[in-house]
Amino acid sequence: MKLSQRLPAALQRISPLFLATVVLPTLLALIYYGLLASDVYISESHFVIRSPERQSTSPLGFILKGAGFSRAEDDAHAVQNFMLSRDAVRALDGELGIKQAYSAADLDLLSRFPGLDWDDSFENFHRYFQKQVTIQLDPTSSISVLTVRAFSAQQAEAINRRLLELGEQLVNRLNERGRDDLIRYAAKEVSDLEAKAKGAALALAQYRNAQGVIDPERQSSIPLQQIAKLQEELIATKAQRLQLERVARENPQLPLLQQRIQLLEQEIEAASMRVAGGDRSLAGKAAEFQRLALEKEFADKMLASAMSTLELARNEAQRQQLYLERVAQPSLPDQALEPRRIRNIASVLVLGLISWGVLGMLIAGIREHQD
Repeated sequence: MKLSQRLPAALQRISPLFLATVVLPTLLALIYYGLLASDVYISESHFVIRSPERQSTSPLGFILKGAGFSRAEDDAHAVQNFMLSRDAVRALDGELGIKQAYSAADLDLLSRFPGLDWDDSFENFHRYFQKQVTIQLDPTSSISVLTVRAFSAQQAEAINRRLLELGEQLVNRLNERGRDDLIRYAAKEVSDLEAKAKGAALALAQYRNAQGVIDPERQSSIPLQQIAKLQEELIATKAQRLQLERVARENPQLPLLQQRIQLLEQEIEAASMRVAGGDRSLAGKAAEFQRLALEKEFADKMLASAMSTLELARNEAQRQQLYLERVAQPSLPDQALEPRRIRNIASVLVLGLISWGVLGMLIAGIREHQD
């Protein structure tokens, strides 16, 4: 029997289920992966987001940590999300024309954009591009692996390199925003505290002019010394008078001593009134003066601390807080890694055989149950 006659006879003896689940899918896989599927080139690069740690116990150190400069892992996730964002896709399409490259007519229908759904919108292309780019972060080493799939080696390498450049630009923007916020915050603190310090100094100066005092505590030291001397002289005069009274009560010096004692007592009383004799005395002015002087001293110290913080912030702003370090440059693939044609054909064959076996057992069970 001729081969042309044997083939139809052999096909008639093959189960339709086997043809539908094994032969036909495997034949389609052979045709697609063997003849139609476009070569896919994969470019890979490795990068890490680094942040220099500072051992600082100053208030600025805590401010910097609160501003996010030491959280490099969070910034790594931000960079990864940006690389897959619509902004990154727009930038790549404007510079490299990736939409047209992924939609080339010489590509197979299943691989190119838009594929079988015929949706040519930007949103659909964004979803398509997210399938062509993968970013994986190793939590142990904090190294991110960027993988780009394209239909030419040069295109895959160019997209990978440009994504890294866009990530570096994002890191620079994060640095600039952090520096500006930090300096603006420190400068605002200095400005506010300068106003408070000027107000405290002006209030103290006005009080001095209004009350006619410079420093009540220092000014009261001189009257107190005078009072002490007057009291010593008063004691001596009283002792002299007492001695004369015992010796000669008719001594003509006794009235003079009595008059001197009265004058000394009046001077002591007047001097005491100037020091602590009511609201107009130095003691009455000391409480308000000390309050104003304390406010001025506190405002000056706060201003000095804020100016020191501002200087540290400016010095810190001169350093780059975050770095996108390329561990491995984007590779230029020398051969297509996808699709894995033999493996995919074999996978279709194996899945077909499994499906044929499972469906065959189900159909046989149903037939036995009917019989």
